[in-house]
Amino acid sequence: MDKKKMYSNWFLVPALTLFTIFFILPMIISFFFSMTVWNFTDFKFVGFDNFKLFFSENSLNIGIKNTLLYAVLTCGLKVVLALLIAVFLTSGIKSKNILRSVVFFPNLVSTIAIGVTFKALMHPSKGLINKVLEFVGIPGADWLGNTKLALFSIIGTDVWKGVSIATVIYIAGIQSIDRVYYEAASIDGANGWKRFWNVTIPLCRPAMNSVILLAFIGGLRSFDLIWAMTGGGPGFATDVMASIVYKQYAAGFYGLSTAGNVIMFLLIAVLAFPLQKYLLSREVD
Repeated sequence: MDKKKMYSNWFLVPALTLFTIFFILPMIISFFFSMTVWNFTDFKFVGFDNFKLFFSENSLNIGIKNTLLYAVLTCGLKVVLALLIAVFLTSGIKSKNILRSVVFFPNLVSTIAIGVTFKALMHPSKGLINKVLEFVGIPGADWLGNTKLALFSIIGTDVWKGVSIATVIYIAGIQSIDRVYYEAASIDGANGWKRFWNVTIPLCRPAMNSVILLAFIGGLRSFDLIWAMTGGGPGFATDVMASIVYKQYAAGFYGLSTAGNVIMFLLIAVLAFPLQKYLLSREVD
């Protein structure tokens, strides 16, 4: 029995070795260098000065606010819109397979390509969006140049792209629900809305939890779409944690950028793990 147990434990060694080399050690090294001013040849220990600077400078800590706003809005919109689309695409409509392909299409396109495309579409004078609005008598807007609109414009683009994979997850969850539950609800006199609220939502909660976690964590880590569309501008209006870390690193402030990485890691961990525990506790057994 002891030999069998020891033999089984040896299977953990390769995974633990890789996990230590590629996760634990880089994490420890990052924590250390976040408390230094360093370059590729030397470093100076400065304690928590990088973190103090990060939280005291509005141009830096605005990234935390924008990251949280971005993650919450993109996650919420994807969860709701994808669920509604999935319910529609699992109904008895004709040509639903074609519609599913159309819905999934944005996920096949590079995020950078989508960012560049929507940047052109949202151009204040030449963009197709404003041209269409002007045609119907509505004045266009500076979607990416207005500090109050820019972040929300990117959020809308992110939702357009990300709702596709969320819809696929929902469709898989809805199709796994036994039709007996719907038949029983119909016999009890439940209409379409009651069947949706009391059968579909509770029984596809595992799929919903997956969508929430993926969308929320993806929102906290977002960088490529924002960088392709605005580069964090105008000013700091669309800067998120990842873009600020990139800017500080590109400017040669390696210690400060490492501190930003640590803050982003802690932010994701502090928010994602309790959220996951809460969502799992609400699943239907």
